[in-house]
Amino acid sequence: MTMDMSGTERIEAPIGAVWQALNDPEILRQAIPGCESLDKTSDTDMTAKIVLKIGPIKAKFEGAVALSNLDPPRSYTISGEGKGGMAGFAKGGADVALEADGEAATILSYNVKAEVGGKIAQLGSRLIDSTAKKLAGEFFSRFAALVAGPAQEDDALSSA
Repeated sequence: MTMDMSGTERIEAPIGAVWQALNDPEILRQAIPGCESLDKTSDTDMTAKIVLKIGPIKAKFEGAVALSNLDPPRSYTISGEGKGGMAGFAKGGADVALEADGEAATILSYNVKAEVGGKIAQLGSRLIDSTAKKLAGEFFSRFAALVAGPAQEDDALSSA
């Protein structure tokens, strides 16, 4: 089962700070819903452990994340593949592009293509799509708060 998702987010931080955060495993770990660990193994490779609940299925995914097509500070492709044991697997990638919006803000655009299989795929496309959109929303609100600084971080965490 495959899905596509795209969107834009305005982040209250300069493009350089957003680019740096997109390449910082600790910021990504804090922003990714259910992420237990994200460890850098090279400049462009990381390993991840993520626990997610999708409908009635709770799965722990372990996998690899790679960055490619790097064009600092404008764009990159992030791709990954995780295995969730009996629950199934997930793999996919996102093309991420940054554009300055004045001196103090950045427009982040993303285009995601993902594939899930196993028991998770049997839950149905509506549940998978709505869960993916919810997780993307959580990621971007946390990410924006972490990049923008303490004032916005408190607001985003209290509304999560």
